[in-house]
Amino acid sequence: MALKCAVSKNDLMEGLNNLQNITNKRGTTLAILSNVLITTSGSALILTGTDLEVGLKLSVPAEIYEEGTITLPSKKLFEIVRESGSDVVNIEETDNSWVGITAGKSKYNLAGMSSDEFPEFPEYDEEGFNRFESFIFLELIDKVIFSIANEQENVYSLTAVLFEKEKRDGVNYLKMISSDGHRLSIMEKEVAFDIDQLQISDITLIPKKGIQELKKFCEGRDAIEISFEEKQLIIRDHDSVMVIRLKKGEFPRYQAIVDAVALENCVKINRIPFLESLKRINLFTEDIFHTIQLQIENDRMILSSQNADIGDAKDEQSISYPGEPMVVGFNCRYFIETLQVMECETVEAYINSNSSPCLMKAKEDQGFISIIMPMQL
Repeated sequence: MALKCAVSKNDLMEGLNNLQNITNKRGTTLAILSNVLITTSGSALILTGTDLEVGLKLSVPAEIYEEGTITLPSKKLFEIVRESGSDVVNIEETDNSWVGITAGKSKYNLAGMSSDEFPEFPEYDEEGFNRFESFIFLELIDKVIFSIANEQENVYSLTAVLFEKEKRDGVNYLKMISSDGHRLSIMEKEVAFDIDQLQISDITLIPKKGIQELKKFCEGRDAIEISFEEKQLIIRDHDSVMVIRLKKGEFPRYQAIVDAVALENCVKINRIPFLESLKRINLFTEDIFHTIQLQIENDRMILSSQNADIGDAKDEQSISYPGEPMVVGFNCRYFIETLQVMECETVEAYINSNSSPCLMKAKEDQGFISIIMPMQL
């Protein structure tokens, strides 16, 4: 049968918007992956998108006149609905996978593709789901997403977040860890839920794209249900389900890196003035490495940078530091991105020597640790 329905502009636009990052993946070799699968189900349209790494299926209320299924270009359909001047959008399939779209006085003919070519949505076990408040995952993701390696990274596993559970002294924690080889971000959050019920592998790697879509899924929702299977993570609520294909591989032994930094030589500095100073100094760093020099002595830190083409910059910050004077080099952008996700007033930065990494944490940012590797000056 040929699909025919009427649907609210706002409902359809919201549903299509949630699919855009998945269906607009660059470099895809399958043209149909740029399409959204539209299927009728009772009094709703089921919209499905996938890039074979992340799949999302969601329900949109609609008046169904004739049942059917079709795939349409996701981006173009979203643009048509977004620019529509009518509150209601009518969709009717015609011949050879073409669709007529009517919105008020506007009419469009859009070429689709048969749903037979669309990949099957991954199957999953309906049992084994655990319910969590969404803010738990949002806080975990916000603290680690910035330091996930880009897809070009040679170490495949670094393009993902390591997800762990841990029980210490009878307290349950969920943890996310990310690293791009030059820095390490760790965030753990205490949960009242009995984590023994959460079945995860020893090494559970959620790809960067999956983390981005998980964050988007959690936003605007009070609670989600989650289930981990051997090869995939499933997230759902009452009208949507997302399946993320997990990565395989090893992950650096991050705890050994944390333990290697002695928490003795501590620099205490006000976060906001430090962040503002770094942004000023970054204006004169070289574009590739963003190298800055930090001269630390007594109660002051002198920040400096230079660029062979445009000049140099210097700034000074008041600090609390009882240790020996030292001069260290770091990537300025790494400091900026770390400080931006922190919420404290005062940062504690531990640097053992001129060639040691910097570990940053704060009492107010409970559960968060950032380690940044040094650079040669």
